[in-house]
Amino acid sequence: MNIGKDLVAASATPLVLAILTEGDSYGYAILKRVSELSGGRLQWTDGMLYPVLHRLERLGCIEAHWEASPQGRRRRYYRITEPGRLHLAAQRRQWQVVDDVLRGAGLKLTPASIG
Repeated sequence: MNIGKDLVAASATPLVLAILTEGDSYGYAILKRVSELSGGRLQWTDGMLYPVLHRLERLGCIEAHWEASPQGRRRRYYRITEPGRLHLAAQRRQWQVVDDVLRGAGLKLTPASIG
């Protein structure tokens, strides 16, 4: 199933922040986690992810730091901040309102209905 660009863009911020609540992560691992969480239905690219990460960093929702991987390669890791957690909580409330409205209109957001 092809999910529209607008819906992917709207869900990117809360999804990235939610993934970072699991722990610090780097770009490629975030991309893999999105795919894993969606059962392969969302396939983000670097070109979609990094602008989101940079925007969240500018907003103070995440912080970035460099670390060496076990193979010695340096990776930029991202960590959610307290303002990021508050932003995620607000985003979740907003998504809940949208879900409630869609359900009220007879549309259910379930894996079967979107996949």
